[in-house]
Amino acid sequence: MYKHILVPTDGSRLAARGIKQAVGLAKSLGAKLTGVYVVAPFAPPIYSEGSASLAQALSPRDYKALTDKEAKKALAVIGRAARAAGVRFAERIVTETQPWKGILETARAGRCDLVVMGSHGRSALGGLMLGSETVRVLARSKIPVLVAR
Repeated sequence: MYKHILVPTDGSRLAARGIKQAVGLAKSLGAKLTGVYVVAPFAPPIYSEGSASLAQALSPRDYKALTDKEAKKALAVIGRAARAAGVRFAERIVTETQPWKGILETARAGRCDLVVMGSHGRSALGGLMLGSETVRVLARSKIPVLVAR
């Protein structure tokens, strides 16, 4: 049925719901699992003339090191769960301004046939007002999306 499952993570407890479902499904189907962590591109801070001396700017290299560390920490959770279940696992760190775009581009590029995501479980109105990435992926995906709640 599904041969390659994509599971996005931001390192949160809510993402862990999707991870648990994705690993279990991948194990039962003999599918490969790919974890993705989407990082916003570096944007240099903008300070007013008087406040520039108040804060030390983060360099692009420092930003990359910091975001890579966070991404690897979040992806390691998926990797441990996949190894414990005997599931083949790959990881991707993607730079994209909008996380949903990074998720869908990774799914397309990796030829994934299912995306499994956690959800905040908000009401429909709350989801619209808060602009959930899960809702955006659901609205734009050409492949099935399983939402774990």
